[in-house]
Amino acid sequence: LGLALYASSLCAVSGAAFLYHDYCVIGAGPSGLQAAYFLQQASRDYVVFERSHAPGSFFALYPRHRKLISINKRYTGKSNSEFNLRHDWNSLLSHDRRLLFRRYSRDFFPDADAMVRYLEDFASLLKLQVQYNTAIIHVTLERDRQAWNGHYFLLTDQDRQNYKCSSLLVATGTWVPNVVNFPGSEYVEGYETVSINPEDFAGQTVLILGRGNSAFETAENILGVTNFIHMVSRSRVRLSWATHYVGDLRAINNGLLDTYQLKSLDGLLEGDLEDLAIVKDKKGKLHITLRFYLENRNTSAGIDSVTLPQDELDNFATRAPYDRVIRCLGWKFDFSIYNRSLRMMPGKGNKKKYPQIKPSYESRSTRGLFVLGTASHSVDFRKSAGGFIHGFRYTTRAVHRLLENRHHGVPWPSTVYPITQLTNSIIKRVNEASGLYQMFSILADIILLRENATAFEYLEEYPVGVLAELETQTGRKAPNGLFVVIMEYGRNFSGADKDVFYYNRAVGEAQHAWQSNFLHPVIYYYKRLPTEREMRLRPPDWPLPRPDAVHHIVEDFLTDWTAPNAHILPLRRFLENCLSTDLRNFFAESCFLFAFTRQKLPPFCRQGYVRMQGLVGSEGLRRHAVEAGLLEDYAPTDFSGDRPPDSREGSQDQLLRDQAIPVRPLQHLVNAKDE
Repeated sequence: LGLALYASSLCAVSGAAFLYHDYCVIGAGPSGLQAAYFLQQASRDYVVFERSHAPGSFFALYPRHRKLISINKRYTGKSNSEFNLRHDWNSLLSHDRRLLFRRYSRDFFPDADAMVRYLEDFASLLKLQVQYNTAIIHVTLERDRQAWNGHYFLLTDQDRQNYKCSSLLVATGTWVPNVVNFPGSEYVEGYETVSINPEDFAGQTVLILGRGNSAFETAENILGVTNFIHMVSRSRVRLSWATHYVGDLRAINNGLLDTYQLKSLDGLLEGDLEDLAIVKDKKGKLHITLRFYLENRNTSAGIDSVTLPQDELDNFATRAPYDRVIRCLGWKFDFSIYNRSLRMMPGKGNKKKYPQIKPSYESRSTRGLFVLGTASHSVDFRKSAGGFIHGFRYTTRAVHRLLENRHHGVPWPSTVYPITQLTNSIIKRVNEASGLYQMFSILADIILLRENATAFEYLEEYPVGVLAELETQTGRKAPNGLFVVIMEYGRNFSGADKDVFYYNRAVGEAQHAWQSNFLHPVIYYYKRLPTEREMRLRPPDWPLPRPDAVHHIVEDFLTDWTAPNAHILPLRRFLENCLSTDLRNFFAESCFLFAFTRQKLPPFCRQGYVRMQGLVGSEGLRRHAVEAGLLEDYAPTDFSGDRPPDSREGSQDQLLRDQAIPVRPLQHLVNAKDE
């Protein structure tokens, strides 16, 4: 309240100089709208700035050929909505069942126009606070000790209207084209402007610069009308099915690989684009040469004096002239609007197109500035799905939960269960949770153990990169140890040069689960919370430091980890070894016997039988107990209900079915397969 009054007084003093909001979101694309949804659900003071007249302006233009590569799997054979999101890569998270993408397109690879319609409906139906036609052109800081983060963010739009906010969420994506400057680059057409009409390329010879999906998308569009297409890039082609990274080349776009490998004129080359040069002859044809040839020529001489590589090597690969050269090098983040006071720095190496941020998605240099969506992909670049809707819808939710705890004292959502439900809770989550599945190795479920391991607290989808800060970031305490549930691929299975189709690639035996190659659950056990130093010194390619114990649940062809012997039993024994307790469930007869023969009862008996609670009786449970030899069969063979109402057997059966001591329904123990 004091903070709100202070902010209001600032606005009153300054008059109309600025408009204040607790949260400012730049960009009304998918991540900006997702952030707005969570802020609105929490009744926070926020505004979203969008430069266009409608949300999702990037998708109104791109991809140029209008075919998305995010899958829209409308049928999975299951009705569980959380599970179905694993295979719905386009929907944002909301409570409104109308806002599922399958209602907007029937195509497995939808048209981009369907995404535009979807985002418009998402913003309007949920009544999100989006301010359209507002282009933020400058962002700077104003130091103030009274502010949440020690400063305010000052934003200016194209009409010189000023805004002030306590936290800034940048959701602009990466939309500035990557351009490589070399001699002759003025002859290159950009992906963002080149014609998408295949007939404009009929009978032409085309060179494409780039090796990503936009390059192959462009090639796929003109493959049937050109003389031939050559594609050149610095790195080798990476196939998504080999790297298990959805941003690499997808099968829907790789027709040129067929024509290249089957020697139908098209081809791929590797080379540093900055070493190239393009020379245009008198006929308008474009010739590829090397920069140093151009730099060493006599500048006063004509174009005919330029040395071409084929002059020295007559079988030079690109000796044939081209009619067109097209640049398809992807996108980068727009740093231009941020004042130096924010210290928004680009990443290093192959992450230089993204701003530097922490694993919590907060700027490394400016507290209170968070980067969402595609622009936050540096956290998991070339690893997980954080640069795409089906990934960043979950990382955006994680950022909102961090902000709720930091600024509003709302701890990370959690649920407390008795320890006897530990195995089932893990099994349920690994079989259903979409956030764990899509953001593998990045988001994890955290299980905080209570004293004496009698109960546990379950936190969902926490960023593992800030595990050492868990108590500060979540408002939850971890004094008694914890389990971390995460999804991983095999250590040496993914890679551009890996054969992922080799014979015996799958592991089926539980004892070899640690050698699993495909995506599978891994449970880490720590007796105490890892430190920041341990996080920094963790082994290469490990998402977490070395644990006190680790368990791999063996990979499954159906990604259905419910097999009693292969999946559940090894997991339960691992948990029992870590906790030094018995996590099995028992019938009352067994608990009664244990009470006379053991010094310490299993937790199930202590929490159930001793407290006069147990399983709710039912006909199905009675039959199972009879078949297992745990109960005598007092009922006649015919269970059709034809017993006389006064029969002894009927009264006993009725007692079993109707007189069971009621307990609270354990809805979270429903088998994921049945649900």
